[in-house]
Amino acid sequence: MKEYNDAIEFLYTSMPMFQRVGATAYKPGLDTVKLLDNQFGNPHLKYRSIHIAGTNGKGSTAHTIAAILQSAGYRVGLYTSPHLVDFRERIRVNGKMISHEAVIDFVNRYRAMSLNCHPSFFELTMTMAFEYFANEKVDIAVIETGLGGRLDSTNIITPILSIITNISFDHTAFLGNTLPAIASEKAGIIKSSVPVVIGEAQGEVREVFVQKAIEQHAPISFAEDNNCFDSVESLNDSVLYRATRYGDIVGELVGDCQPKNAATILTALPLLEAQGLSITSQAVKEGFAHVTTLTGLMGRWMTLQRNPHVVCDTGHNVGGWEYISRRLHSIEGTLHMVIGFVNDKDVSHILEMMPKTAQYYFTNAQIERAMPATQLAEIATQCGLIGEQYPSVEDAYNAALAVAQPSDTIFIGGSTFIVADLLTLLQI
Repeated sequence: MKEYNDAIEFLYTSMPMFQRVGATAYKPGLDTVKLLDNQFGNPHLKYRSIHIAGTNGKGSTAHTIAAILQSAGYRVGLYTSPHLVDFRERIRVNGKMISHEAVIDFVNRYRAMSLNCHPSFFELTMTMAFEYFANEKVDIAVIETGLGGRLDSTNIITPILSIITNISFDHTAFLGNTLPAIASEKAGIIKSSVPVVIGEAQGEVREVFVQKAIEQHAPISFAEDNNCFDSVESLNDSVLYRATRYGDIVGELVGDCQPKNAATILTALPLLEAQGLSITSQAVKEGFAHVTTLTGLMGRWMTLQRNPHVVCDTGHNVGGWEYISRRLHSIEGTLHMVIGFVNDKDVSHILEMMPKTAQYYFTNAQIERAMPATQLAEIATQCGLIGEQYPSVEDAYNAALAVAQPSDTIFIGGSTFIVADLLTLLQI
């Protein structure tokens, strides 16, 4: 569809996307987005919302909460980023992506306006989402921050609940180079008298959240303080959480990080119920068990085939890799690692976590921000990782497939965009 392609091209080229080009696209502050939001009639005021920030886990948390609310009978908007294959993944209502026509219409109306501002890609995309949710008459919208919290464009909303999943080192050039500094930026989403749930926080980081909540008179709950389930059992392709408030729950999302996310979600749900939302045990079980089908979530320890076992994961920073690496080290048999990163991150700490005995296929995504495979291979060699270089994810993946035995495992990841290139290749 030419009109749609033209609209997307306008978004990408007129307002560069941070995920593709990096720092040059970053525009902190709320002045521009407030002006833009006002021009479109302040659509975010027309429905309730839930605001989710954090270094890792916010995507899984946002999608699961959306799935639970959908299962409870609500019409739910879901705004997340980045997308993996299709731009429209960012904006969904009850799991269905925004239509091509709605994207075209929004871009055409924006281009016809004479606004005295130059919004970023994220600011314009967010406004599109907020208006679309209003037009679709959602009951509630689950809104994920893009980068940070305090100055993130989504922070114009006043939600009924704020959630901060955890704090780790990522985007330090913008958010600060200490965990308390990063926490302070994320804590910017805590609003006056609005309850907030914190997934993971210890020491100074926890104190940052406590002090901010006190300043804002915001009731604060720490998931780590709650006994959300008696035990966790890993099944073949799921996780069993025993004796939760809602009974035994089977979670579709697997990976060592998911029990933390589950605890955060299970701490949040009673607070949503206290605000008048009706959430049954059956809705909770349905949401946890069928989150990918209900919301379209992809890329979280995602199995793509068996024999050999092919799995991908969008974890892309130190915090995410602390969980991924534990799982990789536990894999029996030969492990093939197709990996690539963006060029504005210190990847040495991540590479040091990777299994030394795996076979490596160093590559790069087809974006401007990608770290060249040659550069990655040099850094990896210094970390004791040995492998070959490939000019594309397709080449690296095919090379791994060609030598992998049925009992082997192939992992694809390192950067969200490596996974995006793979899923595009496989047309998933």
